Amino acid sequence: SARLTCTEIAISRSRRDLGKIGKIGKILIFQGFRTGDFPHKKGLRIWGNKIVPMGSLHTRYGENPMVNFGVYVRRSWCDIAVFETVPRFDDITGNALSQDLHVFPMFRANPLYEGAYLLGTSIARPLIAKRQIEIAKAVGAEAVSHGATGKGNDQVRFELAYYALQPDIKVIAPWREWDLGSRTKLISYAEQNQIPIPKDKRGEAPFSVDANLLHISAEGKVLEDPWVAPEEYVFSRTVAPEDAPDKPTEIAIRFEAGDPVAIDDKPYTPARLLEELNRLGGANGIGRLDLVENRFVGMKSRGVYETPGGTILLAARRAMESITLDRGAQHTKDELMPRYAELVYNGFWFSPEREMLQAAIDSCRDAVNGVVRVKLYKGNVIITGRQSPNSLYNADLVTFEEGAVDYDHSDAHGFIRLNALRLRVQQMMRTKGS
Repeated sequence: SARLTCTEIAISRSRRDLGKIGKIGKILIFQGFRTGDFPHKKGLRIWGNKIVPMGSLHTRYGENPMVNFGVYVRRSWCDIAVFETVPRFDDITGNALSQDLHVFPMFRANPLYEGAYLLGTSIARPLIAKRQIEIAKAVGAEAVSHGATGKGNDQVRFELAYYALQPDIKVIAPWREWDLGSRTKLISYAEQNQIPIPKDKRGEAPFSVDANLLHISAEGKVLEDPWVAPEEYVFSRTVAPEDAPDKPTEIAIRFEAGDPVAIDDKPYTPARLLEELNRLGGANGIGRLDLVENRFVGMKSRGVYETPGGTILLAARRAMESITLDRGAQHTKDELMPRYAELVYNGFWFSPEREMLQAAIDSCRDAVNGVVRVKLYKGNVIITGRQSPNSLYNADLVTFEEGAVDYDHSDAHGFIRLNALRLRVQQMMRTKGS
């Protein structure tokens, strides 16, 4: 950890007011969802190892670049830290998965970017950005900052969200603006500004990691060659499928209005439910993904992801919808999904088109109620049962035996003839032309 005095991170309206802002009582670290209280006289303890002292903001951006604001420049557990005096703020773990914000609404769309990626990092960025803007407004800050590099998607995601929520906000992006494009330059900058760097942080990390409640991702360095398989040390949230227990784990997930609310009849808050699914999935080797994806900024990148709870949730949701949604609604959702996933991936969470799609998706959620039984076994999520008070499945209708429902087999003849008409006409024209 590094320690800074309050005067090093305080920004006031003039240099002579520096230090008059007051006691700084809390540091918020977003992506790791950690908070800590520290007495004024003992300074602040910072998780991570790359801190930009606020005095440098004064130098780079002139008088009053912002008030009561601090910047954490990338990696370890989070991307942004906001230092505040009054008022105090809570962390955002609960809001991340609430029924009104972000993760659960996203999962109602059953989203997969490029057919595979569950958007664990993509959905985190608008949540962080939203909270930054809320705090910036509360403390009167004129600017916000993020720790994303100039090559990735995150810079786009953060800044699109900032501007959507506060069009006149000033954005400070040190990786792009301050010529800090490498770990070597960051260490040199820290040394010049008397910022301690632990010895174990001075070497080059073998890969980059981003972690939150939904997933953990790894990319870069040893993972850049898409032909080279990731070593086992890359994975931290799941066991290897071949090392998972030989006995399967079976659970039942209850859904209400499209969102999961209980596991094995035990109710959970959204955050605790995903934590439990992560635990169960991770122990059974579920949720690993090795993907070469197309970044919004134009390049391909290779990412290794672990999303155990999300993988279980996606399979269970689709199983629940399979008996509660009409075919037309279900297929329309599947058609909308790639566009929805692309919007989230590219950072357009607060766009009118994403909100429009969300309204369409949410319009059919009221029927998605019931229980799905799931077997977890060596990397596999196996659906073994589903039931719902809103089920559209009718055993009498589908049985091969004589059913009780009025269904005339002869009706199928006209149905087939009508659907075959255009195919017959097309072939007639081809035959005529030849």
